[in-house]
Amino acid sequence: MAENRRWQEIVRLRTVADLNKAVRNGHATDIINVTEALQERRIANVADEIEDCGCRLVLLAGPSSSGKTTTCKRLAVQLAACGLRPRMISMDNYFVDREHTPRDANGEYDFECLDAVDVPYFNEHLTALLDGQEVELPHFDFQSGTRQTGGERMKLDAADVLIIEGIHALNPDLTPAIPDNLKYRLYVSALTTIQLDEERRISTSDNRLLRRIIRDNKFRGYSANETIHRWPSVRAGEEKWIFPYQENADRMINSALLYEIAVLRGYVMPLLEEVPADSPEYDEAMRLRGLVGFFEPIHAKQIPPTSLLREFLGGSSFHY
Repeated sequence: MAENRRWQEIVRLRTVADLNKAVRNGHATDIINVTEALQERRIANVADEIEDCGCRLVLLAGPSSSGKTTTCKRLAVQLAACGLRPRMISMDNYFVDREHTPRDANGEYDFECLDAVDVPYFNEHLTALLDGQEVELPHFDFQSGTRQTGGERMKLDAADVLIIEGIHALNPDLTPAIPDNLKYRLYVSALTTIQLDEERRISTSDNRLLRRIIRDNKFRGYSANETIHRWPSVRAGEEKWIFPYQENADRMINSALLYEIAVLRGYVMPLLEEVPADSPEYDEAMRLRGLVGFFEPIHAKQIPPTSLLREFLGGSSFHY
């Protein structure tokens, strides 16, 4: 966050008012280009570190909607540019079937707990891959809530670098048999640095919730009402399963983009407006509408196809 704020001081974009003024003066494209370049530079630095340390396994974690998947894919590109052969596995594909998903104290599905992942099956595949065996990777269908077979087959060569991304990737209970000198641990979090004004900051949780509302609606068929309803359970899971392990990371990357809420506004506002007035989630929806309403809108057509935001908006050049 300190790094981002130093950069914002240099370009004089500390508050939402500063950003809005720049957008109205026609500088949105410049802001987008520089912000994206800054994030790409960070990812390139991580790839250089992995090459230098010779790690075989990259573990990439972060809270919900922090942009883990896109960061993973962009890191793979940078590793390839270093002459390495990156191979990727998503822990999301190792979820247990919906009917076996644990429930929290409120009786809701607890998708954030480690037991929502088929850990033995995951370790079976991981051990086999590192031993040079071929495995058939599963695919989890979020619409039906089932894990499906018949996916990609994978086998690692001696020079391959295996990348695993997921909320539990830094939990030592996930990879206890792998020596630490073979692991490079990366933590991704959306640490919102732009402030509403000189006194009020924007919650990093709100940033991620806005992303998740859009993604859940576009790719998983959930309404904003449903996503807001589940959010407290998601946050409780993060406190239990993700945040305690973030200090295990060798490097942290801030995935928040200076301009992003201005882009998210056009997508999330109509979804928030659909939350019924008699719903328990209505007050939260109204609060979020007030937050995004502070931002001068930026059209998504200016966002490059490799941007992390495309993970939530669609139109990415990466395959998810």
